[in-house]
Amino acid sequence: MKDKILSEIKRYQTIILHRHVRPDPDAYGSQGGLAEILKASFPEKNIYTAGKEEESLNYLMRLDDIPDEVYKDALVIICDTANFDRICDKRCTLGDKIIKIDHHPNEDPYGDLVWVDTSASSASEMIYEFYLSGRDQGLKLNDSAARLLFAGIVGDTGRFLYPSTTEKTFTYAGELIHYQFSRPQLFNEMYDVSENIVRLNGYVLQNFEILTNGTGKMVITKEIMDQFNVVPSEASLLVSSLGAVKGVKTWVFFIEEEKEIRVRLRSKGPVINTIAKKYRGGGHPLAAGASIYSWEEAEEVLKDMELASLQG
Repeated sequence: MKDKILSEIKRYQTIILHRHVRPDPDAYGSQGGLAEILKASFPEKNIYTAGKEEESLNYLMRLDDIPDEVYKDALVIICDTANFDRICDKRCTLGDKIIKIDHHPNEDPYGDLVWVDTSASSASEMIYEFYLSGRDQGLKLNDSAARLLFAGIVGDTGRFLYPSTTEKTFTYAGELIHYQFSRPQLFNEMYDVSENIVRLNGYVLQNFEILTNGTGKMVITKEIMDQFNVVPSEASLLVSSLGAVKGVKTWVFFIEEEKEIRVRLRSKGPVINTIAKKYRGGGHPLAAGASIYSWEEAEEVLKDMELASLQG
């Protein structure tokens, strides 16, 4: 499949890269890392990155402003996005062909070519593997690409702490750090948090609940976010904070937005992405997300999480 993808890339003059809504470092890392590889390898081609920018990730890269007509006869590559509904910028359908590159379960196999590897720690790890498979055929990796891919791997492995981290993950990360970028600066940009988010985290640690069967619960309403002057994407960063609590098997954050309630699900063992799928979401077996539209639905999510904890 990697050879097929490279053959398609060579055929097209214009290539546009997309990723999922509400991006994280792996979304930006895989999208931007592949874009930088293609720019370095094929300077004569037109390479663009599409989607709505996430201000908190501007330190990684900035996206392009692309007119609709650029999509005509273009190859579109969508990174790190399991479901078609979660693609950021649906103009991806205006292109000539779509390629999906992802490491989530392939429950929505959209696209003309699909490369899914659920054993990969991240989509960024897959992009580096794509480079390795094609470097004898002209692919080049520059410092900018290495920085983006390393950030994506670090972000999706929780700094190499998550079970998805493999020996291959460490090997690839070890090769990427030989390129010229500042790891201390990158880590500072990724993990330095503002005082208001730290104080919200203190609120979380004081107010979370542990329900029956070891299910953790945290509700962050619009009023709470206003109190601490944070936005939903910043509140979502705190979901891992309950992972160190002894006795917690699964946990869920409910983060209230204007038109929906963002649901962030995590687990130490029981599979929870099936629960996310039930509520218009998806993700990995131990880390997933969904969207609900009432607090009554939140109670249903909690029942499902408690059942998962019991069975796990």
